[in-house]
Amino acid sequence: MSAISLVIFSRIKMRRYLLVWLVCLMTTGMAVADSKDSYRIGPGDMLSISVFGEEDMSLKEVRVGTNGTISFALLGELKVNALTVRELEADLIRRLKNGYLKKPVITVSVLEYRLFYVNGEVKNPGGYNFVDGLTVQRAVALAGGFTERASKSKINLERETAPGVVHQSVGLNEAVSPGDVITVGESFF
Repeated sequence: MSAISLVIFSRIKMRRYLLVWLVCLMTTGMAVADSKDSYRIGPGDMLSISVFGEEDMSLKEVRVGTNGTISFALLGELKVNALTVRELEADLIRRLKNGYLKKPVITVSVLEYRLFYVNGEVKNPGGYNFVDGLTVQRAVALAGGFTERASKSKINLERETAPGVVHQSVGLNEAVSPGDVITVGESFF
């Protein structure tokens, strides 16, 4: 290949690389934006609250208490349970504008989601840290896998958002959310 051909080939490869990188970046940004608008904060979540230009007011790590509140400088105990990240950001901006800061810029992030639970016929039943993209199959894998007596067709799911309502015989690809309870039933054969 001539030097000119190599330069043209390199430019084409670079453009493709940049295009793929841009698509990945946009997709990741949309996923983050979607979770900020849809995920509801709850007891056990670990949050990070950054107040731009005000290090003393920022909280690197704050766990939401069992009563659904956090303690925030100048504002005291704040109820954050069931708020989205964007709603919490807007609430903090509103409160801090009221006599504390002129133009507060606040970023809230979920550092650690609350636990989900797996019980029944799994090797290590218990509570596990939630991760994005979790399915029933992945949750069972985190719990050590199925026992010998487990029934892969008798898996029940109780959503934290609808306590007392049990979805029976859910599939392995069913999405799991923080606070959900998965129960793997026993096979008779």
